[in-house]
Amino acid sequence: MTSTATRIMTSTATSLIRVSSPLGRLELTSDEEQILSLSIERGGHLPLDGAPEVHSPVLDEAARQLGEYFAGRRTAFDLPVRLAGGTEFQQAVWNRLAQIGFGEFLSYGELGLEIGRPGSGRAIGGAVGANPVPIIIACHRVLASNGRITGYSGGNGIPTKVWLLDHEGIGHVA
Repeated sequence: MTSTATRIMTSTATSLIRVSSPLGRLELTSDEEQILSLSIERGGHLPLDGAPEVHSPVLDEAARQLGEYFAGRRTAFDLPVRLAGGTEFQQAVWNRLAQIGFGEFLSYGELGLEIGRPGSGRAIGGAVGANPVPIIIACHRVLASNGRITGYSGGNGIPTKVWLLDHEGIGHVA
């Protein structure tokens, strides 16, 4: 286990699992009661690849619900999530992301207006990209005002976002 993985596992997360998905492997962490992070494999690697898996009921439930989502049988997650470590601004963005329903989307500008920060498109994009629990807190549902995909920080980037949007039937311009 790397020293970074050790520090992360001992300072915040107590549980860790990896699950397969159509996007590659997913890595989830929890503090036993709440999900702390979800990472999508990028280039064959996950942030805590060196750490052993430690199952917990909340992570096992997350794996089950993610499996249903990818199979097209789930449109909303019912999981406890702790969105820790973000600024007040990031927290506002993440909380609004959590309210966007399956198959729906917002533009970066609309998101800024809704949280009282009009004209903050670039900052909104940064906060969306810093979301620690993608898919469950669906940051892929944010697009440019013209429907364009402007980026995605999870997995393999834009192809990952395209897959998620297509899976939910959200029209977009690549």
